[in-house]
Amino acid sequence: MEVIFSFTQGSAPIFMEEKLLHSENKVEHIPFVCFVHELIQKLHSFSHLQLQDIFGGFAEMEPTAKVVSCGPSGLLQSDELYNYVLTTSVYPREEEILKELRETIANHPQSYLATAPDGGQFIALLLKLLNAKKTIEVGVFTGYSLLLTALTIPHDGKIIAIDVDREAYEIGLPFIKKANVEHKIDFIESQALPVLDKLLENRENESSFDFAYVDADRANLKNYHERLLMLVRVRGVIVYDNTLWGGTVALADPSSAHPIRQFAWKDTIEFNKMIAGDLRVDISQVALGDGMTICRRIC
Repeated sequence: MEVIFSFTQGSAPIFMEEKLLHSENKVEHIPFVCFVHELIQKLHSFSHLQLQDIFGGFAEMEPTAKVVSCGPSGLLQSDELYNYVLTTSVYPREEEILKELRETIANHPQSYLATAPDGGQFIALLLKLLNAKKTIEVGVFTGYSLLLTALTIPHDGKIIAIDVDREAYEIGLPFIKKANVEHKIDFIESQALPVLDKLLENRENESSFDFAYVDADRANLKNYHERLLMLVRVRGVIVYDNTLWGGTVALADPSSAHPIRQFAWKDTIEFNKMIAGDLRVDISQVALGDGMTICRRIC
């Protein structure tokens, strides 16, 4: 979603960042540098009294916001740019079976829970760089990221996949079977914390996993993190999805956000602060999908 802020005096817009309103109420899209140049030129044409009217009236101006784009563009500025990324770099390399699953769940009422295809492509690259063989997935939904992981790791690789919703998992199961990767997956219908704790009861599981992916409830992210740090090996990677929460993490107050985004807004912000201060991991937060935070275990 792109939000353009302007200042108005009464009903007359004076200027907008990156956009300049001309007479006839038309918006001309111009680069910021060009905008600044044009603004300076315009100011030079004003008389001293006109400038005083404009700048002297700032105290009376009311900030307004206009939503320019609200389509499925993720965190990018426009749907067009996001579609460019997908059609140029993501879809041409997407496995056909992943495409079939993605298109099948496109009309699911909770399709927004699925891992974004550009985020999935990034996960596959990480798995290959790590030569990952043993992974954990907390939060499965219909299995796009699970299928992608199963396709990427070796034939004898293993994934422990945890989710409370078997019904959603079974939507993707026919695609997993069609891809002949079901043998790599151990799906456990359960809350995640009891499963992680059970794994830790066996000392052999400590530091034995190469990779973990978490796309689950915000409230337990800190708890998942502590357990996964014991399960994932040193130099292994944990990826947390949805850490920019639709961009709402930048808001001082989420009340203006969509109701879905108001939920767990505080949990997401608190997790981001916690992970930024955790010196046990290297981190990078990237604007893929709904925001991803990549953690590499140091010690």
